[in-house]
Amino acid sequence: MKKSSRGVVDPFIVMDVMEAARAAEAAGRHIIHMEVGQPSTPAPAKARNTLAQTMDRDALGYTVALGLPALREGIANLYKDWYNLDLDPARVVVTPGSSGAFILAFTALFDAGDKVGLGEPGYPSYRQILKALNLTPVGIPTRPEHRLQPVPSEIPGDLAGLITASPANPSGTMLDHAALEALIGTCHDQGTSFIADEIYHGLQYEDRAVSALEVSDDIYVINSFSKYFSMTGWRVGWMVVPEDHIRLVERLAQNMFICPPHASQIAALAALDARDELDANLATYAANRQLMIEGLPKAGFDKFAPPDGAFYIYADVSDLTNDSRALAAEILDKAGVAVTPGMDFDPVRGHQTLRFSYARSTEDIQEGLARLAAFLQTHPRKAR
Repeated sequence: MKKSSRGVVDPFIVMDVMEAARAAEAAGRHIIHMEVGQPSTPAPAKARNTLAQTMDRDALGYTVALGLPALREGIANLYKDWYNLDLDPARVVVTPGSSGAFILAFTALFDAGDKVGLGEPGYPSYRQILKALNLTPVGIPTRPEHRLQPVPSEIPGDLAGLITASPANPSGTMLDHAALEALIGTCHDQGTSFIADEIYHGLQYEDRAVSALEVSDDIYVINSFSKYFSMTGWRVGWMVVPEDHIRLVERLAQNMFICPPHASQIAALAALDARDELDANLATYAANRQLMIEGLPKAGFDKFAPPDGAFYIYADVSDLTNDSRALAAEILDKAGVAVTPGMDFDPVRGHQTLRFSYARSTEDIQEGLARLAAFLQTHPRKAR
């Protein structure tokens, strides 16, 4: 049977690393997971309890395509709380995870063949979803002096769209208000649609995260209950769209997804009122971040920008290898620590980088750092 050329996308390498780690655990080894971009904590207790109670009295059938009205209102209230923004709940679109939001956004905004820019390193599924939709991803190499974020002077003028992430995956760096204003202004001047991935908002450690909606309403913003709200497997996200795009996105959502999972929406609505528990998770990430910032250089991984948010550190390992995938496999085999090779995030320069996640328990982070230090004591560095 013929295969579509649209289906020829690259694998998500971190998923391959997760499978290798699972196989090692099945063989009886104790693996420290620094590859997984998800919280180790469950959904908030209030979310789980509310869903259990609801299932006893509700069949949980289809909801309307844009999501439960109460959940859309709750998300709009979150923007008031976090950013002091008065957001019309009608502009909130609940989606099957942020991945569903990307599919809706790319379909609503772009035509086949359009060029869409994304900073590199960056979340790999942007590129692969664009390819699968017959769109053309345009990698924009970012630089350490710009904290691995795109800058206006390097945005091509022929882009139909630009995607940014703040805090970013894999670097954890953020765009402040001035940087967002400059990027959005450039895009508006060029006729380039702007999409802001804000999935890691709520997970920041010093300065607060700035929403692109504080700069402009004529953009798309994507977020999710996966990270701060600790609900990765529940597959519920959201998108904020301009008022004149609501019906456009609604029609697409009706046909593509019918609706987001009803059960997940019930849990998400309750999670909005579980901030005390969620902020306690943030305190753990903050402690882990400090351990990583201090411990990775001591172990021998000393080239990285300290993250502003999320729960990742993206390290330059060019003095150790030209093949980060092989190095990650060796670290898993010899040290029992799963880490992600940088090719996932930057197909050009990622062979010399690794991403470390610190989303697990503090005990795991301490043990992982000790194992990494022991590994590098016996691993030769490249000849200079």
